Amino acid sequence: MELNFKKITSITKIHKKTKVVNFSVKTNENYFANGILTHNCYMKRNKYEGLSIATNTGDILTAINNHSYFTNVDKPNQTHEKYTTYDISCLEDFALHLKYHQWEKIFDFFKQHPIAMGSFATKYVNVNLLDYNPEGKIRIRFSLMPQIMSDKLEPNTSKIIDRIKAIDAFIDAGYDVHINFSPVIVAGNWLEEYEDLFKMVNDYVDYKDVVKAEVIFLTHNENKHKYNLANNITGEEEYLWVPTIQEDKISQYGGKNIRYKHDLKNDFIKSFVELHDKIIDWNKIRYIF
Repeated sequence: MELNFKKITSITKIHKKTKVVNFSVKTNENYFANGILTHNCYMKRNKYEGLSIATNTGDILTAINNHSYFTNVDKPNQTHEKYTTYDISCLEDFALHLKYHQWEKIFDFFKQHPIAMGSFATKYVNVNLLDYNPEGKIRIRFSLMPQIMSDKLEPNTSKIIDRIKAIDAFIDAGYDVHINFSPVIVAGNWLEEYEDLFKMVNDYVDYKDVVKAEVIFLTHNENKHKYNLANNITGEEEYLWVPTIQEDKISQYGGKNIRYKHDLKNDFIKSFVELHDKIIDWNKIRYIF
């Protein structure tokens, strides 16, 4: 894997998000390096190979600190009842690439901050994080999908059952833990596969009163699609690029994309929520789109 260490200079561009977190620190410019898909579907649109690491962590944290004090956020909101939440690794899997970061310095910053809270999604169970207690100021969102699809699209990531079993352990360690059902891919017997997934979540999560969820249906990127085809990464495209049930979408961050057609997606969402609430109604869905 090619590594690129560089100082990030445009750290004033902290982007507002309305669903996942209050704000996203995109200027960290780190990129997810393994697999075809990533937790929020747009990482690999920016960089197809390798990993870029920001070296000026202090500058970035200073920018977050200043931003948090001078930007008004109505609270409570669906993101958090008290804190302003920042996605600290929207272009990589922070847990996977932990060793490349001053992660304890980053966590200490959020742990001690009266306003700001850190958040990141991951497909990797990094047990090294269990030795740190963030006292609820770091939210980990474990990304889940049926294992049969994860085997195809998420190579070199933790098994789904291991991510589920990690939920209670990370809560015990002091983390705020949510589930990230993302990306939801409509293919084959997808509802039957999610039924099995929901049952596993119900069986292995004891903290049913605190674990919430976010749900994001697949959005695929045209340039990434072309890259996969040009590099003979074609086995996955049959699930990701299905124009008969998808439509074009111009993304704020990721260029020209394709997503499920509006009317079909409404039906997919309805079916997902009905099944989810039938099995794990305790797992409140913060948002779904």
